[in-house]
This record gives sequence, structure tokens and C-alpha cells, in this order.
Amino acid sequence: MLDLKLIRQEPDFIKEKLATRGVDPADIDSLLGLDAQRRELIVKSETMKAQRNTVSDEISQLKRNKEDANDKITEMRQVSADIKKIDADLDTLKAQVHDAAAHLPNIPNDNVPVGLTEDGSVEIRKWGEKPNLDFKPKAHYELGEDLGILDFEAGAKVSGSRYLYYLGLGARLERAVYNFFLDENTKAGFKEVLPPYIVNDDSMYGTGQFPKFKEDVYQLRDEDMTLIPTAEVPLVNYYRDEVIPEEDLPVWFTALTPAFRSEAGSAGRDTRGLIRLHQFNKVEMVKFCKPENSWDELEALTKHAESLLQKLGLAYHVITLTTSDMSFTAAMTHDLEVWFPEQNTYREISSCSNTTDFQARRAHIQYRDDNGKLQYVHALNGSGLAVGRAVAAIMENYQNADGSITVPDVLVPYMGGVTRITK
Repeated sequence: MLDLKLIRQEPDFIKEKLATRGVDPADIDSLLGLDAQRRELIVKSETMKAQRNTVSDEISQLKRNKEDANDKITEMRQVSADIKKIDADLDTLKAQVHDAAAHLPNIPNDNVPVGLTEDGSVEIRKWGEKPNLDFKPKAHYELGEDLGILDFEAGAKVSGSRYLYYLGLGARLERAVYNFFLDENTKAGFKEVLPPYIVNDDSMYGTGQFPKFKEDVYQLRDEDMTLIPTAEVPLVNYYRDEVIPEEDLPVWFTALTPAFRSEAGSAGRDTRGLIRLHQFNKVEMVKFCKPENSWDELEALTKHAESLLQKLGLAYHVITLTTSDMSFTAAMTHDLEVWFPEQNTYREISSCSNTTDFQARRAHIQYRDDNGKLQYVHALNGSGLAVGRAVAAIMENYQNADGSITVPDVLVPYMGGVTRITK
């Protein structure tokens, strides 16, 4: 949520910055118009309530003096009715202002490349050597099906398209990857959390999924409950409506959870394989910190996510997303994209974002500064990493000409000593 006071004070700045994210300046004018009506009614209501209090005192005095107070009583009945109507209008306007503000994305940082599409993202660095395969590489789903470790057909039968079964060493590899990620994250100082997988609407609002992106999630019928699209939701909302002790900052959380996504806007994209599923495992990282430290924390978060790919020996590059391609809540996002030999391209495996105080305002997460004043924390999040995509990248990058897959050295202990996956 943006600071409404800032929108009032600097409307042109807000219009200019949000226009780079596809927001119509008229939406800002509409919000400010509703807000002006609301504030005007607040003044009117408070004036009338003060008048009612004054006249009520006069009525009491008249009654004590045994004088006629009927005219004033009649007048105050009408004033009370008018106040009730104004207060009802205020409730409506308050909801309208809140809804309009809730649909506005975060203000992009000045260093974010401007673009109304994903084109224009800026590569900031790359790492690793792409595998020099002397044979035609197979896609990970072909390898998985040939080796009998991925079964998409059974997943479609039992659940529908974009679901699958991991079998045997496929399941072991998935487990090895997420345990490796969790161990590395905790070594780096993240506190491991096992959060709920179902959250309420207040939590979805707090992290910015609601009200704008309801079509992207799975909700429980007739309940104010949603299957989480990412562990970011329960991790950020851990501190919702709370004041974090200043001495506890920064707070770093990590969690392995399933993620459930309807992928409503991705019809026809990545329909095969592990890239875009309705259910997948993801290790998430979330940070809470003081505002003055959040940009350093973003770089540290990104570097740590990179270290996971480096230890797996997977080539990747880091890009800064454009103003319109980054998430609704982000002020800046660095995407890590890992190399996929069969597709001959990089594919996203982690997004590391600084949401500044945007989520903290929505979730009302604060700390008390050195002067004892309440301030909003800055919240950051990043995949550390998307597990299924990591498995897919390992399968493609470590495939052999005979269709087997070499297990990366760092995963061998997690695989019980297995060094190669074969038929």
C-alpha cells in the first residue's frame, strides 16, 4: 500500500512513476477525488457532532431551568439523523478510497529499467560455463519419462494437466534439492520456519495478492481461506499487526512449502515439464529490516540465491526486471535465470525483490526507532530456490549421452551416495 499522504502531497510524482507500471494517471485523480470527498465529510461530521454536543449542553441547562427545550430537541434529532447519514456515506467513501489505493502497485526505484513489457530487462552479471554437450540434449521431461522418474500422465489422470508424480530417484532428487537449499539458507543465517499452507484473506491482502490477483490462486469454497501461492504469504504475515523489537532487526526467515497457482494468465505456456505447474515445491526467503538497510539486504539476498546455483554448478545470469514486469509489490526485482540446454535459453528460477514499506503498510508491520517513534519496516523476499525448476535444470545440464543424469557433487550426500540416475 502506498502512503496516501505522499499521493496527496506529490500527485504528479506518483502519476509519473506509476505510469511506467501501466497505471492510468486518471486512476490517481479518481483516488484523490474520493479522498477529498471523504475528508470534506469528516470535517462536516465533526462540526455537526461538536454542534450537537454544544446544543445538548444547552438543552440540559434549559431542562434544569425548567424552560422549554422542545425546539432544540427537534433540531438535534434532525442533526443526529444527518450525522448518521454522513457517517454511512463516510464508511462507503472510506471503503472506496481503500479499494482504489489497494489496486495501485509499488513505486519503482529510480534504477529500475522503464518498460511496459518484459522487454528491456537489464543483465547485470552472469556466472558459469554452459555445458558443452556433444550430443543433442533432451528436455528434462523427456529424460524424466525415459528414466521412469517423472510421470506426467499419472498426474493428469489423478489431478489434471500440470500435475505430476515424482518416482524413485526423481522423488529423492527433489528431496535432495530442497534439503540442500534449506541447509544452505540456515547456514547463512536464515531461521527455518514450517508455516501454514492455508491462509486467510487478511494475509493475502497483506502481501498484495488480494484484492487484485484472486484469479491466480485456489480458494476454499465458502471460506475466507486460500492455498498459499508462495511461502512469502505466511512468512511476511507472521508479524502482521505487530511491532518488531528494533534489536531483533533484521529478521531472516526461510521455509519449504508447496505453492499452489492457477496460472490463469498463462494458457498455452510451458504446458510440458516442471516449469509451470499448478502445484510445486519452493524454498522461500523473507527479510524484515530497517529502511536504510533494505537495498544492501536486496543485494545480499540476491547474492545468496546465486550461491546456491554456483554450488550446483549451474550457469545463470542475473537481470533487473522492467517497471511493469516486476511483481505488483516490488520496488525492484532481480531475477536469476538458469541455463536450459535443450531450450538454448535462460529460464527464471528465482526472483529477489525489495518491497520497501509497501507490504509493511498493508500488513501493518512496524518497529520503534531510536526516538521511540513507530516506523514501517522494509520487507524483502526471494526464491531460494524454486525446487522443481532446479531439478529440471540439473536434469538438463547434467544429462549424459546415454540418457542418464549425473548427480551434482553437493547433492550426492543427500542422495545417499547415488552419483548417477540411470534406468
